[in-house]
Amino acid sequence: MSLGSIFDIAGSGMTAQSLRLNTTASNIANAETASSSTDTTYRARKPVFSAVQQSLLNPDQQGPLGARTEEGAGAGVRVDGIIESDAELQMRYEPQHPAANEDGYVFYPNVNVVEEMADMMSSSRSFQMNVDIMNTAKSMMQRILTLGQQ
Repeated sequence: MSLGSIFDIAGSGMTAQSLRLNTTASNIANAETASSSTDTTYRARKPVFSAVQQSLLNPDQQGPLGARTEEGAGAGVRVDGIIESDAELQMRYEPQHPAANEDGYVFYPNVNVVEEMADMMSSSRSFQMNVDIMNTAKSMMQRILTLGQQ
């Protein structure tokens, strides 16, 4: 694996975790958004990721004697989309609430703030690990460049 592909892998991980952080922040921001119907109530969103295989990034990469190298090795992350949670919405009886329906119920999103905070910490740490990988690869490249000067 080349240092350039390490940058690609870490970069795709940073992009994915950044999206995950933004989605989590959106969920937390809308956790207490009230609505009078289930159709207009905010629903928790989660990004869907998949692994990109090395052979897809470098289809012509071959090892000695024409053998394929790193068959099945991971080469990054692809964001496949963002899905809405199908978990049940919270229905609360609050007849004085301005968004209450004719029966006095208000609908709140299916966002679990504790779970979202755990997701935020996890994605933040994953993002930082990818930054560390990029910094290490950068340091290695700089050392390689100085080898010829000695």
